[in-house]
Amino acid sequence: MLELKGCFTAVITPFKDGKPDLAALKKLVRFQIKSGINGIAPCGSTGEAATLTGTEYISVIKAVVDEVKGRVPVVPGCGTNSTARSVEMLKKVEKLGIAGVLAVVPYYNKPAQAGLLAHFSELAENTRLPIILYNIPGRTGVNMLPSTVLELRKRFSNIAGIKEASGSLDQVSEIINGADRDFVVMSGDDSLTLPMMSVGARGVISVVSNIAPAETARMCALFLKGETDGAARLHHKLFPLIKALFVETNPIPVKYAASLLGFCGGEPRLPLTPLSERNRAVLKRAMLAAGAL
Repeated sequence: MLELKGCFTAVITPFKDGKPDLAALKKLVRFQIKSGINGIAPCGSTGEAATLTGTEYISVIKAVVDEVKGRVPVVPGCGTNSTARSVEMLKKVEKLGIAGVLAVVPYYNKPAQAGLLAHFSELAENTRLPIILYNIPGRTGVNMLPSTVLELRKRFSNIAGIKEASGSLDQVSEIINGADRDFVVMSGDDSLTLPMMSVGARGVISVVSNIAPAETARMCALFLKGETDGAARLHHKLFPLIKALFVETNPIPVKYAASLLGFCGGEPRLPLTPLSERNRAVLKRAMLAAGAL
């Protein structure tokens, strides 16, 4: 059973000479597990999944599963703006030894709430795996309303939780107030993880934990144990680094930060381009101040 709490790292996909660098990916995953994270989420928006070929997508997930060796759950991104294609992807990845899937709201074509209900119903009907909904209206152009989330949970027990990146604590509160206790809300905004946990979220699917996994995992763990002062101190320590990691479109900055730590070359895949020189200095300063470099 998928235990969805604490810090799951939305891991980057390193590239080398234009291709996924699986050796670098495995090195990063080892660092994550050694640092105490609670799960790995490859092939999300931070993992540049939209740019991966079908073969690359499967190879990245396999590499993560092989390196994890069952020590933490692996929950890959599995979603497109085509319901049929998303189901096809789901059928392929469920054979790879994963614990669940992270399914993003369909992007670009901007479905109504009825379309979101129909889309996620198709996914839930086609797998026994736990599905984590992923609401990120800044990227998809559509906000999945709490009423839609709650209706999906009511219909399907394998709709296990949501990665909420709407930026709205009101929306988080509505979901938690309306859902049963087994439905899990995870933060999708690093800077809001602690505020979201204060109203009932159980952790984060994180970008910053690529760079500061031990601190992010500990912040979540402290809060879950009731040690809120210690969690708040870590939040404030990480906050400037989090803001710097979003100075340009994610994952451009976090890939540069990973390159400074020696995990990979840092190159994103087009249409994303490398971090600007000006913002490299901004990010270096934030990493030094947070003790991440």
